[in-house]
Amino acid sequence: MIYFFTEDTEFDSSILVFAPAWITSIVQQAEFEIDNINIIFCSDQYLLKINQDYLQHDYFTDIITFNNSENTLIIDADIFISLVRVKDNSEREQTTFFKELLRVIIHGVLHLIGYDDKDLLSQTNMRKLEDNSLDLYFRKFHKPE
Repeated sequence: MIYFFTEDTEFDSSILVFAPAWITSIVQQAEFEIDNINIIFCSDQYLLKINQDYLQHDYFTDIITFNNSENTLIIDADIFISLVRVKDNSEREQTTFFKELLRVIIHGVLHLIGYDDKDLLSQTNMRKLEDNSLDLYFRKFHKPE
């Protein structure tokens, strides 16, 4: 199951009505199963505190993904997303908030199925996978009006 929550912010997750099916499709294509994915939308300060407390990083970020699974092929995870960072990203990248939000969500999911972005080559690959996932979303799950 995929659940949406908010912490220290307000957000209407009903705009993500097609996201669970899309995420499930990506995960199944990679031959993983979903037990639980909790996607928690939060403020910058909330995510900064998580970054400091759990990762010992003292900076703002758009997403932190925690893989809680003990089985390598079953996903049980918490994905925390700063809506302020997503908005800033969308302005910097000159895209919509919605599309950037989907990109950040799928970025976390891609980490859960084994992709990283620790060096330039893996960052380039991750961006390509994000783009392909977004193309799938808009082609199969949600056609823009």
